[in-house]
Amino acid sequence: MSEALEDLLALLDLERIDRDIFRGTSRPSLVPRVFGGQVAAQALVAAGRTVPADRPPHSLHAYFLRPGDPGAPIVYTVDRIRDGLSFTTRRVVGVQHGRPIFHLSASFQQVEDGLEHQVEMPAAPDPLTLPTTEEMLAQHADRFPDPTVPPRLAAARAAVDLRYVADPPFVSAGQVREPRSRVWFRTNGKLAGAHDDPLLHVCLVTYVSDMTLLDSILLAHGRGGWVIGDVVGASLDHAMWFHRPFRADEWLLYDQESPSSSGSRGLGQGRIYTADGRLAVSVIQEGLIRTPRAPRRP
Repeated sequence: MSEALEDLLALLDLERIDRDIFRGTSRPSLVPRVFGGQVAAQALVAAGRTVPADRPPHSLHAYFLRPGDPGAPIVYTVDRIRDGLSFTTRRVVGVQHGRPIFHLSASFQQVEDGLEHQVEMPAAPDPLTLPTTEEMLAQHADRFPDPTVPPRLAAARAAVDLRYVADPPFVSAGQVREPRSRVWFRTNGKLAGAHDDPLLHVCLVTYVSDMTLLDSILLAHGRGGWVIGDVVGASLDHAMWFHRPFRADEWLLYDQESPSSSGSRGLGQGRIYTADGRLAVSVIQEGLIRTPRAPRRP
């Protein structure tokens, strides 16, 4: 297991300060706020710790209310909305400096059999034939106006082995492309022992799901993204549905596309497949996407 993955697992191991109150810390990110995937994953950890282990999460719906402060702890308060015969519902609010920064509703279901169908997994090359994020960043380091960005981006994603099927927005900036992006990903190390927990696998995929989902919006407009500096933005809301079991430490294909952008908001939607073609997760997110304003003349 990589040191970066150990650090991420420690980040998701929240401190329980009361029956339904948990506290988490943050890690540095490329922007001066807490990474949205981290907050969503931590909130799901908090919710999951109040639910029986035989009821895995089947969906979550979240809103990012305020930018999080990476230097301050986040307190997660869980509200036990409902404990039914088949479903359990939890609401979680993340608070910093006395104000809510994040809201999550999550639903858990006991395992049941039922009707089965799914859309087919798209064709994709073997992930081991694709460059790692670190290799890609080194190859295209000259595309970044700020030379400190590539090593910082590599460090931010070091817990995950993430490989782009085609050039990401920061490589193809200036070229308008189909609004679709695909990446393979898995944790940078195997989960074993106490870490091999089904809830933790779901929380890790929740963490990764916020990394690249808005890329397809950028591709449609030839923008390179926040790391290039030709757009500014943030995640607004995030929803996930967990269809079938998966492991976060085995290869997963994240197929992402954008059907629309307008009003300084862009919609990204994605499907996450296991390597053997099972549809594991569906994801939808709307993000704030703005072009930088020209500085005012004196």
